[in-house]
Amino acid sequence: MKSKYIHHASINQNALGLQLIFFKMELIDFILHIDQHLNAFIIEYNNWVYAILFAIVFIETGLVIMPFLPGDSLLFAVGMFAAQGSMDISIAIAVLLTAAILGDGCNYFVGKYVGHRILEWKLFGRKLVKPEHLEKTHQFYEKHGAKTIIIARFVPFVRTFAPFVAGVGSMSYKTFTSYNIIGAIVWVVGICLIGFFLGNNEFVKANFEKVVFLIIFVSVLPVIIAFVKARIDSKKEKQVASK
Repeated sequence: MKSKYIHHASINQNALGLQLIFFKMELIDFILHIDQHLNAFIIEYNNWVYAILFAIVFIETGLVIMPFLPGDSLLFAVGMFAAQGSMDISIAIAVLLTAAILGDGCNYFVGKYVGHRILEWKLFGRKLVKPEHLEKTHQFYEKHGAKTIIIARFVPFVRTFAPFVAGVGSMSYKTFTSYNIIGAIVWVVGICLIGFFLGNNEFVKANFEKVVFLIIFVSVLPVIIAFVKARIDSKKEKQVASK
């Protein structure tokens, strides 16, 4: 009876694993072709698309277990469609700005009050909040202090973990809120307007997928540089210690 139960549990776990793989594949397609999906949302839902945008940005910034939703590429695509007349740029910015500020605020309080419990949550024996993502965020805080809340807006994954870590670390809410608002304004307004001004550029429209790759690369470049620098510094310390 026990072996039968274990067998069924193994099958269910494998099924869930496959579902996660398909989910990740669909998510990658959604991010790389965000322009096509956003266009479909606009056609199907009309003005309700603003509610969808609010939900995506709020969830990405507000739930520490959902750091993989599109951020920069979504804002850029919104600006593009606004330039082409499919959306109102002022309404879009207002909605996204509200979502970004409330999302970070929610994430801060989650970290402050239940953060240590969430760090222990597991799925398939693996922690839902990956330690390496938290470590990268801690490195950002060590280097930039409270300004991390602003800088992290432009770095995937770190963007989601920064307010959570601020809450876990009991950063002053007043300080956090100031940087949260400034960071949200720079991030949302800046990237939306870049998309808006480039929205009618024929090269950008014809090569949107490449533009998304470029946006993602530029976004993660600070993390890559920090990682390489940390490895180099670590090797130097080991060499000095061995002498």
